[in-house]
Amino acid sequence: MSGPDPVAEIVAEIIERGAGADRFIVAVAGPPGAGKSTLAARLVELLPRGEAALLQGDGFHYDNELLDRLGRRAKKGAPDTFDCRGLEVTLQRLRQREDSVVVPAFDRELDVAKAGVARIDRSIRYIVCEGNYLLVDQDPWRRLAPLFDLTVMIETPRAELERRLVDRWLSHGHTKAEALARAQSNDLPNADFVIAHSRAAHRTIVQQAAIRK
Repeated sequence: MSGPDPVAEIVAEIIERGAGADRFIVAVAGPPGAGKSTLAARLVELLPRGEAALLQGDGFHYDNELLDRLGRRAKKGAPDTFDCRGLEVTLQRLRQREDSVVVPAFDRELDVAKAGVARIDRSIRYIVCEGNYLLVDQDPWRRLAPLFDLTVMIETPRAELERRLVDRWLSHGHTKAEALARAQSNDLPNADFVIAHSRAAHRTIVQQAAIRK
């Protein structure tokens, strides 16, 4: 027999804890390749229709041109290659329930963040924010902590993370050697940083390969 569905349990908790709230913000965190995007999308899908929206932390990536000027293009995805303050301000605006907040998103095929992709209206009750560093207990990321009502961390074995990250780069047309080099030189160090420096979440999902990013 299969055990309880952790995603369904989290949805039920969101609805229970968010009862009576005009706005309830959930953070879904975890290392690169852990399955944050898939989990966040499932939560939005399973929450009451028309009452939930997604906020992608990857939408706050610095643009490649800026990263080139900063000499950080090769380290894209590291904590300092995101506009954390921009994410913080966006979350504050959402928390204050402004009439309409326009938010960015990340195009993984093009490997760029796009501004103004979606709009989150005042009527939306549940917001699911996903990102690698949302629970990191270091500045500037720790300033996000008061903005979340519920936090979820995904834990995945490092070997499985490496497999998924290599597969991701292979899907972008890299050779096996190139994909392995990119995963080992940047993605996995970022994963280690998330694991080492994130504070405890309200809920943790431990999984092997059930959720793919």
